[in-house]
Amino acid sequence: MSKNTKNTRQTGEKAATAAGKSLTNKKTTKTEKTAAASAVSQAPESKGQTGKKAASAAGKTLNSKKATKTEKAAAASTLAQTPAKSGKKK
Repeated sequence: MSKNTKNTRQTGEKAATAAGKSLTNKKTTKTEKTAAASAVSQAPESKGQTGKKAASAAGKTLNSKKATKTEKAAAASTLAQTPAKSGKKK
């Protein structure tokens, strides 16, 4: 029996709004925007999931001393939507 690795979590309205603000902020870094874009793509109307690149960007955003609270909220939402690992090594 194979495990389902699809993550059904979605970005909430508050996190999607924060992510959208990060995308339009001129001071937001490319890494922060990558994480925010992933969060926005996972709003209820979308069927997206966080990929490796976006998860990495979200982790960097969370560890950044320069990232705002809004940017970190979007990054946290992005990481929460990373597909579960199947437990199998490739």
